[in-house]
Amino acid sequence: MTPRIPRSRPVPQCRPTEPGPQRSPTGRERGSATAELAVALPVVVLTLLLGVGALGAGMRLVALQDAVADAARILGRGDDAGGAGAAVARADPAAGFAVSRSDDLVCVTASAESRILGGIAVPIRATGCALDGGR
Repeated sequence: MTPRIPRSRPVPQCRPTEPGPQRSPTGRERGSATAELAVALPVVVLTLLLGVGALGAGMRLVALQDAVADAARILGRGDDAGGAGAAVARADPAAGFAVSRSDDLVCVTASAESRILGGIAVPIRATGCALDGGR
């Protein structure tokens, strides 16, 4: 038995379609992409600047936290407060610090202000404690 080969049907001819709306921007749509970009671009730039500023404030906080931990250890060993102040000033010269002692702990708290976009002040505060064994 020989296999049957299906008959092919004729391909229908495409008729030209009637003119409809064109896909290229005309009339009211012309320049709409430019207008959308003009609105969206400042928002994107502002968001990026806020993010970079927040990262800068976070980096400053980490440096200040490390400095107060060092300052607390310096004071815990019984060294003078000048060394502790120098440790904090190396991390942030504008930071103020305070020392508190309770029971067997010495704690150093430093605070500063970080600015985002040059105008938004964000207060940062770090505290570090160490055993007060140098007495």
